[in-house]
Amino acid sequence: MSLDKNTVVGIIGAGTMGTGIAQIAATNGHDVYLYDAYPEQLPKAKAGLEKILNRQVEKGRMSQDEVDGILGRIHFPDNITDFGKCGFVIEAIIENIDIKKDAFQRLEAIIPKDCILASNTSSLSIASISSALKKPERFLGVHFFNPAPLMKLVEIIPGVATNLELATSTKEFISGWEKITVLAKDTPGFIVNRVARPFYSEALRILEEGIADVPTIDWAMKELGGFRMGPFELMDLIGHDVNYEVTSSVFREFYYDPRFKPSFTQKRLVEAGWLGRKSGKGFYNYGEDAKNSDPKTDEELGQEILHRILVMLINEAFDAVFMNIGSAKDVDLAMQNGVNYPKGLLAWAEEIGLETVLERMNALYDEYQEDRYRPNPLLKRKVRERK
Repeated sequence: MSLDKNTVVGIIGAGTMGTGIAQIAATNGHDVYLYDAYPEQLPKAKAGLEKILNRQVEKGRMSQDEVDGILGRIHFPDNITDFGKCGFVIEAIIENIDIKKDAFQRLEAIIPKDCILASNTSSLSIASISSALKKPERFLGVHFFNPAPLMKLVEIIPGVATNLELATSTKEFISGWEKITVLAKDTPGFIVNRVARPFYSEALRILEEGIADVPTIDWAMKELGGFRMGPFELMDLIGHDVNYEVTSSVFREFYYDPRFKPSFTQKRLVEAGWLGRKSGKGFYNYGEDAKNSDPKTDEELGQEILHRILVMLINEAFDAVFMNIGSAKDVDLAMQNGVNYPKGLLAWAEEIGLETVLERMNALYDEYQEDRYRPNPLLKRKVRERK
């Protein structure tokens, strides 16, 4: 089936992500069927969409006619059989591979023979999910970032069985929704959730070593590095249960590569129920009368923190290119638009100087003698080529 403006889009899962994707598709003129296995979720999703879109009218960003048109194109069926009209279906349910497989098996019996199936999974194996299908060649990953209507990036992930022409046409289709799309290999974390791991893990390591406290590390990354949020603020926002599970999953899936080793500090927060903003306490206290300590605004210390975390991120970005997870262009696009980094990491490396980046990585490796600090072969190769 060719994907165009007339394609009917189905979405499984009416939570925040599924509802956001429904809004995007309907805004781009598609009829959308938004379904959830829990019927009580549908009125909540509808009310949430109405609230968000009416706010756009109040702010003068949309006309009432535009909003009425968007809402009129979103249908809330109480039965999945309505997906027989769909040409493109995206699943946005819980990150549980067995539940996803079951959902796709049920869908495959209903949808047209040329309908394309996609999962919004952030880290699960596309190949594994596709194994539940009779026609795995029409299945791929289409990973939006939260909040989907605002975040520009979408990772397109073909599995080993995916028809490559389908990956290309899906990329073009989603790009038509005013999204920035990148192609990623089907490996744990794809591009963004893989490359971003050191932003959290190295900040946690610096904290555990007692080099600096939480507010100081966040201050260094924001004020000196230009990141919108510090790593601890961001972990508190994401939720430690979610962030820790993604880290643990990537660690397991990479056969326990020490580069992705989770932190006991974060594990203890999860065990204590200190999940961040949603529980009222994480690395920071979000209570009404809470007082959090101020950062130590020592520029020399801040630069040390920034350089250490940044070269670890750059090293991981080089590894993503080295292992063909994504092109250099796509890796930089992904990090700027998926997690709002101030610069593409590979471009940032050029700005700093590749030799300087390698020197800093070598210094970390010499000091710790841990595999997590091993410089990437592509980085070393690039430095040799320029001498």
